[in-house]
Amino acid sequence: MDLHPLGIMAGMPDGGRASSGYLVRDGGVTLQLDAGPGTALRIGAVSPGRLPDAVAITHLHSDHVYDLLPLGKLVLRGRLRRADESAELEIDESVPRTPLFVPRGGADVLGALAALFPVTTHPLLDRAFELAFAVHEYEPGETVDVGHLTLRFELLRHAAPNCGIRVGSPQADLVYTGDTGVTDALPALAEGAGVLLSECTLRESDRSGHGHLSSREAGRAASDAGVGELVLTHFTSADPLELEWHRERAASEFGGPVRIADPGHRIPVTPTRKVSA
Repeated sequence: MDLHPLGIMAGMPDGGRASSGYLVRDGGVTLQLDAGPGTALRIGAVSPGRLPDAVAITHLHSDHVYDLLPLGKLVLRGRLRRADESAELEIDESVPRTPLFVPRGGADVLGALAALFPVTTHPLLDRAFELAFAVHEYEPGETVDVGHLTLRFELLRHAAPNCGIRVGSPQADLVYTGDTGVTDALPALAEGAGVLLSECTLRESDRSGHGHLSSREAGRAASDAGVGELVLTHFTSADPLELEWHRERAASEFGGPVRIADPGHRIPVTPTRKVSA
């Protein structure tokens, strides 16, 4: 299993780096986790000629979902064909829609977003979101399969309902937080995983109740879970000194390897002790 960050910024792209989005590859299956602004552009650089086999969204904040619109049009392009040069575009039913896993209510929210940008002269393009994705609204605690991968969704603590995702294969497990504050549910979800991909938005503990982690809190969660490696993401600044500041503070709480998620750089997910879902 490999992790390929597409974007690592909180709120909005910054410093040439996209917002939250990640590709997980394992045994020929490619899964995208979140689709923040700028991530659709990055897919072509990280995975040329290959779109994700499925997409999973942790929560419905714009910095985690906005590029579902351009991604949907990329997916739809692969489902369109012409019988001949004079024919109208039609859907190639032999190419399946891409599974899209969203929180409850996500289909209506994303459908309404797509409707804000009509393409009235091209009816198929006007239905890009609907025709590109097979939408499944998951519930906290639910487990679904994507090929040989198993995805488990667990509710964490954030202003919008956010589920952390544990991606499991026969060889290794990766856990992604999405956005969360401190909660016992996080180390429980991440127990024994090869990699914990954790947000660390804040310099200090969250006093607003919005639901974010500091780098020290991310380190403690990794330590409590006994993960193999901690990968930090969801930053408010792309300044290398700021990123290193966060890495050092997470490392003060977690004795294993700690790295910053770096778009364009592959992170291998090594097996550690496996924990059944």
